Amino acid sequence: MGYQFTRAEAERIFGEWTRNYDVFAPKLMEGEGCFSDTDIVRYGKVTSLDEIVWDRKSDYSFKEVLLAIHETLFYFTEDETTVPKGPQRDLLIFLRSCDLCAVQRLDEIYLKNGYEDFYYARVRERAKFILMGCEMTCASGFCVSMGTNRAEQYDAYLKVAQDVVYADIREEGLKSLVTGGKEREVVPDYVTENQEKVTLPKNLSNESFANGIWKEYGDRCIGCGRCNFACPTCTCFTMQDIFYKDNERVGERRRVWASCQVDGYTDMAGGHSYRKTQGERLRFKVMHKIYDFEKRFGYPMCVGCGRCDDICPEYISFSNCVNRLAKEEMDHEK
Repeated sequence: MGYQFTRAEAERIFGEWTRNYDVFAPKLMEGEGCFSDTDIVRYGKVTSLDEIVWDRKSDYSFKEVLLAIHETLFYFTEDETTVPKGPQRDLLIFLRSCDLCAVQRLDEIYLKNGYEDFYYARVRERAKFILMGCEMTCASGFCVSMGTNRAEQYDAYLKVAQDVVYADIREEGLKSLVTGGKEREVVPDYVTENQEKVTLPKNLSNESFANGIWKEYGDRCIGCGRCNFACPTCTCFTMQDIFYKDNERVGERRRVWASCQVDGYTDMAGGHSYRKTQGERLRFKVMHKIYDFEKRFGYPMCVGCGRCDDICPEYISFSNCVNRLAKEEMDHEK
């Protein structure tokens, strides 16, 4: 059973949440876009329902709340190391169905892939998720094709409709802060059809790595890595050791977001590299999203949010690439 609140009641409850949690949601960052005098929607701390962008998909995902863009793993001196403290308060993260499904992918990599990542785990265990419904599809998303248009594993669902707010609050800690409102049935909004549709190839194999489309797309790719940084399921990182100027034997080790599309990411000692061309790097990303990950975990890594298509400066479409793979596979089978 859900609730119907007046806007004033909802703001009062939201105020209680912000006093007990750090609340993160997509918000409009004015003037912080990639180009001059442009805005961007990305995740930041909010204190009011009015700060949340409800009517459009965020340009960047929730990922930076759980995985900091650069995170200090430990500080070191000549004879000891110190791990910094984790979050001191629980987190509330507002996100849509596709992104909530992306949390499952991150959990697979950081918690269940043979080793539990200490830094991710201590943030993840303090995070609760507030689902934002989708009344209509975004232009580039293909969540229906990926089966991620609907998510049930939320702690609460919130819908703001003019002067009324609807909520389905499941988590007891959040529910304990609720006052007022009328009980009523609340079902999250979700889309049943996208403008963009993707057909996943069903019989990919090692032969698919030799497909000619990789060179075609690779010739267009400039290796900027923006697709990886916008993606809610990309998990690549690198390490940086920072040595302080006052004492070069003292510093910190950081984990920093990285991109499998950037030149030098796979470089090894001796000058060797796993993937030297942009075509090879693009092939790795696409096949990892729809083949390698599914082979290991039973479902694709991609959640169909469409952010990679939106952000690519060369207009390389991930969804179109996947559809071409599927079409060529079907043509080959005829």
